Amino acid sequence: MHLDLLLVGLGNVGRRFAQLLGERRDRLERDYQLTTRIIGIASGRHGGIFDPAGVDLSQALAAAGIGPLRGGLELIAAAAGSPAGAPRVVIETSPLNIEDARPAIDHVRLALLSRIHVVSANKGPVALAYRELHALADRMGVQYLFEGSVMDGVPIFNLVRETMPAVDVTGFRGVINSTTNYIITMLEDGGELGPALAEMQRRGIAEADASLDVDGWDAAAKTAALVNVLMDGGIVPRDVERSGISGLTGAAVRDALSRGKRIRLVAAASREGGRVRARVAPEELPADDPLSLLRGISNSLFIETDLLGRVGVTQLDGGLTQTAYALLSDLVTIGRAR
Repeated sequence: MHLDLLLVGLGNVGRRFAQLLGERRDRLERDYQLTTRIIGIASGRHGGIFDPAGVDLSQALAAAGIGPLRGGLELIAAAAGSPAGAPRVVIETSPLNIEDARPAIDHVRLALLSRIHVVSANKGPVALAYRELHALADRMGVQYLFEGSVMDGVPIFNLVRETMPAVDVTGFRGVINSTTNYIITMLEDGGELGPALAEMQRRGIAEADASLDVDGWDAAAKTAALVNVLMDGGIVPRDVERSGISGLTGAAVRDALSRGKRIRLVAAASREGGRVRARVAPEELPADDPLSLLRGISNSLFIETDLLGRVGVTQLDGGLTQTAYALLSDLVTIGRAR
């Protein structure tokens, strides 16, 4: 199976994904009979280019500007208007816009309407318009996959979709924001919020707008995405009760530690009557709580189910490579389905 790729967004995750394609090229072809070619690139800052014969990514990156196309919508429109010799996939990695998920939601919608598959690491469209986009993908006969939108490369959505048939998810609880967990760990060790956040920005792990991490919006968007996909909740981030860590001090964190407790930013959801209640807030946890053991950029999610009880997944090492891998994993899923 051969897939032609359109890269929409070329930040840290998009570039690492492009590198992974090269690093895993032989294995993808050998194990999954999957080959790929980049035929378009779009960057909000540097413009875009489309060439059905293939785009030299390194050459495009070396240029002052990538090309004349003005962003992702023009790139997708150009691809939609060009004869396709192979299935095409939009790789959407634009930054999170917590207000309305644009332009990411427009990228996804246009691609699906054009019968182009979408693989995304952007949690915004899943958090604000999952039902619409999922139904649109089904109607157009293409796939919309987003494993990298929550917990980097850990297969949360795949886990439920592929390995838990006929199971209802009744709730979940976890630590799902790497940046804030790293910051809290540094506070425990005597550090300060500012330098810890700067380190997450340097590594490319924090959101482009780091206040989304610190104020709890990133975790709220991920919580909404999990509720929408796993629990069919139909909520948006503003429906999530939210409290971030901006008011959390090193003294408070270390005081909890001196009493055998640990503070973590916990995301949780549960069904109460006919509705879903979702919450993100710092919680003081006992030492034997599995979430209290998470340090640094670790993440963990415990899913409550009706038949399997509580199922937990933990990621000890998150970051750019893991998020980029999620994109690669979704690409393999599309290749297998074809």
